[in-house]
Amino acid sequence: QRQLVESGGGLVQAGGSLTLSCTASRIRFSANAVAWYRQAPGNQREWVATVASGGATRYAGSVNPRFHIYRDNDKNTVYLQMTNLQPQDTAVYFCNTVSRGQEYWGQGTQVTVSS
Repeated sequence: QRQLVESGGGLVQAGGSLTLSCTASRIRFSANAVAWYRQAPGNQREWVATVASGGATRYAGSVNPRFHIYRDNDKNTVYLQMTNLQPQDTAVYFCNTVSRGQEYWGQGTQVTVSS
């Protein structure tokens, strides 16, 4: 079964750091751009960052330069390193990719930042 699985979320104090992982099963990440999105309670899902197949990165203004997206193609995994986390970063974080015309979402991982 082709799927994305996120991990690494948790509870952290403001100013802290977390690194999220997104691992693909039966989807070749190296050929695709991979993005992270987040959704806070009562809000729409918003784009956070993207890493292209060649490694180029883009970030939403609200997370740049605190967040860093990178990929390890050998592990078929994309990471989101988050530093200086703030309460407004609290959300469920999802990874996303499109492979052979099919869009895939992971189940999400909760990040909670306490003030």
